[in-house]
Amino acid sequence: MKSSIFIGFMFFGVTAAVSAYPRLPPLTGPVTPYFQSLATLHRELESGQITDPELVRELINRIELLNRQGPKLHAVILINPDAIRIAREREQAIRSGHGHGLLFGIPVLLKDNIDTRSMPTTAGSLALEGPPPSRDATIVTRLKQHGAIILGKANLSEWANFRSTHSTSGWSAVGGVTRNPYVLTRSACGSSSGSAVAVSAGLVPLAIGTETDGSLTCPASMNGIVDIKPTLGLVSRSGIVPIAESQDDPGPMARSVAGAAALLTVIAGSDPRDPWTRNANRHRTDYTRYLKPGQLKGKRIGVVCGLVGPNPQIRRILDYSVAALRSQGARVIPVRLPHLHAYGKAEFTSLLYEFKNDLNTYLAHRHGLKVKTLTQLIAFDRRHRRQEMPWFGQDIFLMANRMGTLSSPAYKKALAQAKLLTGPEGIDRALKTNDLAALLAPASCPAWSIDLVDGDHGCAGGDSPAAVAGYPSVTVPAGNVHGLPVGMTFFAGKWAEPTLIEIAYDFEQATKQRIRPHFLPHAPIEETVPTQAELDGDAPAPLRVSVAPVCPSG
Repeated sequence: MKSSIFIGFMFFGVTAAVSAYPRLPPLTGPVTPYFQSLATLHRELESGQITDPELVRELINRIELLNRQGPKLHAVILINPDAIRIAREREQAIRSGHGHGLLFGIPVLLKDNIDTRSMPTTAGSLALEGPPPSRDATIVTRLKQHGAIILGKANLSEWANFRSTHSTSGWSAVGGVTRNPYVLTRSACGSSSGSAVAVSAGLVPLAIGTETDGSLTCPASMNGIVDIKPTLGLVSRSGIVPIAESQDDPGPMARSVAGAAALLTVIAGSDPRDPWTRNANRHRTDYTRYLKPGQLKGKRIGVVCGLVGPNPQIRRILDYSVAALRSQGARVIPVRLPHLHAYGKAEFTSLLYEFKNDLNTYLAHRHGLKVKTLTQLIAFDRRHRRQEMPWFGQDIFLMANRMGTLSSPAYKKALAQAKLLTGPEGIDRALKTNDLAALLAPASCPAWSIDLVDGDHGCAGGDSPAAVAGYPSVTVPAGNVHGLPVGMTFFAGKWAEPTLIEIAYDFEQATKQRIRPHFLPHAPIEETVPTQAELDGDAPAPLRVSVAPVCPSG
């Protein structure tokens, strides 16, 4: 859900340090290798301008500088102890002419709910500390087969934010509070908080996150990066700490659509360990083939006005986004998404049932853990209340533990209703009725203040319908409010990744709204225009089109 450092760190203990932390000087010119594109990194590795061991050392040094010192981002839980050795092996392969591929020699960070044989997998909980899993998650195996370097594990909202209705996104007992790199007192959202922050702040080029409902989309938006939430069943969930198999979805996080498309190409595919992926090989492809200009021309895109919310600054960014789409030849119209607010109760009910069943199955196959069932996990948290529940409790755990089996009629009814209202009777109907290639909505509001006492403040966002339906979405930086990023999310029907990547890439190239973070202690009072050095690419020419509201206000 959205929304080896231990919790010796408490919020009140670092408030003074954060508020006193000076603004970092603006970045001037290209920074090697922290904000390099994937294509540039490949060129530099192949030419010998930088070696893989040098690249990995530079990133580890930057993590040490920004993660535990300085702004104390707390985005990375641990570094892979074998990262340098693996980097040397990748470098030898490149020098011998055998190191080719989309991700060969490229460091990737994993959310710490993804199993790795060489490192612990904790989901942010002290209850899962112990021996590493005996087997890699399938997506980790795919990454290694394609030559990627697993750099380490990213912090997250503990248990992927499915423990309490009163939680603070980005907090875990193992990793502390993940901080937004744009304004340090603001939320990184969640639950893929560390993955998003690490990519945004230049700690790693690429990361893997997971989503059940918003856990890729919201942190991508609030940290100014791109994510692709795949069609449910395109990417294996085997070896990932679960919430619910009917919605759980791992996906790529990158600073560009090109980086995300390359990562998706590597991790997609069928897996006998995950029956939901039985049709993946029929649909997987090289998604980098869809990174072509001019693909917006003639595309019909519907803005879901019911997902926009009242914030005038978000509406301003939406209207400029629509103007950019139209300037590239797209036809953009306001649309109504049927049953938009009618499925929430059914979704939550089905997640509660699945969480108990799926987590018990996962824990039963992890050797050497302190807990083997959800019941034991609840008891563990009570015994370690000071470390595990200093700010919020485990009411969702308690609700889930009261649920019956997946053969329950109540579960089957809730699941069927949630899928029907978001899929065939929701997204599919809106696309067909209006002859659309995709739907569009703001992905989130600007990041709210971190509040461990009262929990997340929350806001309207466009992530939920596609997440519940199991349909794909792509989120792209679209603008900034007082230095805080806001993304737009494009979503469509099942297996629509190629179309969404085409749209997202053209939109990204037309707008180029991603700016580099400055680790500010607080948001600036006045809006400022980013300098050329702050942008992650060449600024586009100003849009020479009228900007009129696409959705009526009020």
